[in-house]
Formats: sequence, structure tokens, C-alpha cells
Amino acid sequence: MSNIKPLDDRVLVKPDNAEEKTAGGIVLPGAAQERPTRGKVIAAGPGKLGKDGTRHALSVKVGDTVIYGEYSGSTIKIGGDEHKIVRESDLLGVLE
Repeated sequence: MSNIKPLDDRVLVKPDNAEEKTAGGIVLPGAAQERPTRGKVIAAGPGKLGKDGTRHALSVKVGDTVIYGEYSGSTIKIGGDEHKIVRESDLLGVLE
């Protein structure tokens, strides 16, 4: 896996796997599966740079499980696995 350091207020997220079955046990084909909207933070940037030149620390850290919008961020491949680079402002919450 290559070392990626997100810039500013961005985080690198490894999305959870999409559900392959419904609650009733019906197997879903790839096109019918919902896009994952939660995942684990793999790397985080240093924080947003304020107008006064100071960095504002992120409220999430590596290892946090986060929820993000279905179409948020940019999808990239690292070592054959899909990851998302998402701005902290696009994160909807942290699962505890």
C-alpha cells in the first residue's frame, strides 16, 4: 500500500463492504447494491488552514468509523482496494 497523506481537512476512508444480501436473504447483484456510506479513517490531513494562518485540527482521527454522504468525496484505488478521500465537512458523523 502506498503512503498517502491527505491535505488540509481531508481524510482517507476505507469504505465498509456493500451489503450483498437483503434482510430477507435475497442476494443482490452488484448494480443493485447500495453504495457504502460508512468506513474507517485510514489517514487524516493536518487540518484546515484558517485565514489567520493557523491550522484548525480535525475532529476525527485515524481509526474512527465515520458516516459520509453517498456521493461524497473522490474514489481512488490503492493496492486494488477502493478508498475515498473526503473533506471533513462532508462527514456526517462518527460512530462510537
